[in-house]
Amino acid sequence: MTRDHRPCCTPTAAPTADASSLAVAPATRGRSTRGQVRLPGGGFAMGDAFDEGYPADGETPVHQVRLKPFHIDETAVTTAQFAAFVKATGHVTEAERHGSSAVFHLAVAAPASDILGNAAGAPWWINVRGAHWRHPEGAGSDVSDRQSHPVVHVSWNDANAYARWAGKRLPTEAEWEYAARGGLVGRRYVWGDDLTPGGRWRCNIWQGPFPYTNTAEDGYLTTAPVKSYRPNGFGLWNMSGNVWEWCADWFSPTYYAESPGQDPAGPDTGTTRVLRGGSYLCHDSYCNRYRVSARSSNTPESSSSNLGFRCAN
Repeated sequence: MTRDHRPCCTPTAAPTADASSLAVAPATRGRSTRGQVRLPGGGFAMGDAFDEGYPADGETPVHQVRLKPFHIDETAVTTAQFAAFVKATGHVTEAERHGSSAVFHLAVAAPASDILGNAAGAPWWINVRGAHWRHPEGAGSDVSDRQSHPVVHVSWNDANAYARWAGKRLPTEAEWEYAARGGLVGRRYVWGDDLTPGGRWRCNIWQGPFPYTNTAEDGYLTTAPVKSYRPNGFGLWNMSGNVWEWCADWFSPTYYAESPGQDPAGPDTGTTRVLRGGSYLCHDSYCNRYRVSARSSNTPESSSSNLGFRCAN
């Protein structure tokens, strides 16, 4: 694996207006734990014990964290669940307001006139007019057969708006990692230390030479249904691969050195929000971020075809 940090995970969108005018959260409903698993909390070692992370991501030092009990969604939020939110609130996502979003080049389903260019430093990302959660690959795609897939093309602001409407919230980064570990101590992946135990894929990531050939040995070029593969020890599905998941925290590569030991919630301010879990585009040749300790981030208004979320409470 290269140790260089590359802008491969989720391209950054240029904001077109103040975020407060783009993704206003609707009024909060009563607290709900529907579809969630209650986790007992307690202590765990957070961070990269194998020294395999990108230095700029700040996965070290490994540090002890204690969490209060909390609930977390057993799956990423699905297209069907997000559609119910949109129907109830009239929410318009930032990708829809912006008029375009980032789509991986092998998945684009749009006329040439909708191709608006490539992301700087990551030419496999194509800015596609009309790409958003209802049309994940562009005008020639839809989600009619992907109701159980994770919703994509959602910004942090969109995810936060959904969570408020659902009576939930976004998980802190510490809660996310604790949940992803599923009770396993010091492991590399959500399920253990071997990427393909027994020769079987345990998550939806890239197979083949990136970014031009995906053999789809795991069965998917893009997203998989949210209950694919096996759940982890806490009964949570797809905590690795499939789609990146937004966390509540602002991102800082130096935060672990100063993080409080009890219920850390990230820095007070920042410019990007934490992303966790990796996606269907991760591969150890360039983006080994499907490891359980791996971190990434993006600006709160950014969206792409591999970016989703789950909620906590």
